[in-house]
Amino acid sequence: MSTTGTVSADEKRLAELGYKQELHRGWSGFSNFAISFSIISVLAGCFTTYGQAFKNGGPIAISIMWPIISVLILMVAFSMSELASAMPTAGGIYYWASKLGGARWGWFTGWFNLIGLVAVVASVDYVCATFLMNLLGLYNVHFIFNFTKAAAGTDIHYSAHVNFALFAFLLIIHGLINVFSSHLVSIFNGISVWWHLIGVAVIVVILIAVPSHHASLSYVFGHRANVSGFSGHMYWFYVLPLGFLLTMYTITGYDASAHVSEETHGAAEQAPKGVWRSVFYSAVVGWIVLLAITFAIQKSKEPELLKAGFPAIAIFTTALSSAAAKAVILIATIGQIFCGMACVTSASRMTFAFSRDGAVPGHNLWRRLGKNRTPTWSVLFVCLFAMIVTIPAYFPNHLGTPVAFLAVTSISVIGLYIAYTIPVFLRWRMGDRFEAGPWTLGKKYKWMNPIAFSWVAICVVIFCLPFAPEGVFFKSGFNWSAVNYAPIVTIGVMLGVTIWYTLSAKRTFTGPIRTIDELDAAEALPDISQFP
Repeated sequence: MSTTGTVSADEKRLAELGYKQELHRGWSGFSNFAISFSIISVLAGCFTTYGQAFKNGGPIAISIMWPIISVLILMVAFSMSELASAMPTAGGIYYWASKLGGARWGWFTGWFNLIGLVAVVASVDYVCATFLMNLLGLYNVHFIFNFTKAAAGTDIHYSAHVNFALFAFLLIIHGLINVFSSHLVSIFNGISVWWHLIGVAVIVVILIAVPSHHASLSYVFGHRANVSGFSGHMYWFYVLPLGFLLTMYTITGYDASAHVSEETHGAAEQAPKGVWRSVFYSAVVGWIVLLAITFAIQKSKEPELLKAGFPAIAIFTTALSSAAAKAVILIATIGQIFCGMACVTSASRMTFAFSRDGAVPGHNLWRRLGKNRTPTWSVLFVCLFAMIVTIPAYFPNHLGTPVAFLAVTSISVIGLYIAYTIPVFLRWRMGDRFEAGPWTLGKKYKWMNPIAFSWVAICVVIFCLPFAPEGVFFKSGFNWSAVNYAPIVTIGVMLGVTIWYTLSAKRTFTGPIRTIDELDAAEALPDISQFP
């Protein structure tokens, strides 16, 4: 609370929503935008899931589908922005669903959100470790492990083990930063925005200037590819949609602006702006960098690129000089490090808020704040479960295809986007009875909301599908290492929380718990007319 005896408009609104000010409110509107922009991170998603679109659809899955899907995602972001303005709390999506639909809706929304956020942390830090491993290999850095051997991919299992060790190291670093200081995280997020903008500009210039020749317009905007193993007859309705993961995964995590609203000044105005602006600017910047990468493809190297675990790295090393490739991968890796840190921040705030309302086992522990008024134990929760969900990556398949990484990214997209659109659906169902905040869609919600949740419903089905024929159950050649375990994990967790809710929690869980009762709110909110 304010130490001056007066209460800010943010604290007043938070009290009206039922919560006392516990987290430190020191973030600016720019910082609020910065965390979502950092989590979206075109230096992470565009580089790491580039191969999913390149192999499943080819260049047109990147050059043409990216802007189309970005517009659909923007419908989701606009719809969420209106809700963030009306109810600026750390619980964000879960709180919105609870207030608009009741405790049951809030319960399941919160769990989908939590699953998605933990998976985002896992996927970002895992692939950041992959880029770091390759970067160290390019610089011939040797510590305990032979990074050159690992980066070269000469031993698939050895590479996977080194990758996992670096992944665990990054989780620990990001956890410590988030525990140490909320203010420090805010500063890093501000640096991250400029790193992404300037870094992307540098990378684009390198990709334009250094390659000896570039791909043609017809190749970039018209070439198709399919190395999924599925028939070419399945291209338009199965293979190409698998490539949608590039855009849907990259442009996600922007609910962070809502989760840090209790730490943001002017949250009712700044949080919604942070949500939609982070999506819009990421879509524009991301398309530019993706086109630069695709134009840099040396067509003679295409067979080699299609076999690579992460084709973006292969494009850099085949199209650029050694120095230029090192520079590009270095810029991308640092951007991913910033992204992973921001992901832990967002996920820990949601865990704190959900635990504050008694919805997570051991909630009394996870909602505790450290001496720096940061959710220390929630940070531990997020990092621990991010590591657990990524354990299958320690056991790669015989081809070295990053199936575990793709599965974790699918889990994040499925969990987050379902959570994003449940309250959007509830708001649409409520119609004009909804009490909007200062940032509102007006009557446009009537067509924006249905586009948002219909598109997400289609994507959820797509990302539950097998990535390769070997991952199809009960089919000849089936191999567990090729299975997309996203639906298994998502359904398994949700089945568990459904049973828990049915047998026990529905009698004790009533939705958001007020941490400030009406008397406290009245005492905390003096009549401002008495002040000059």
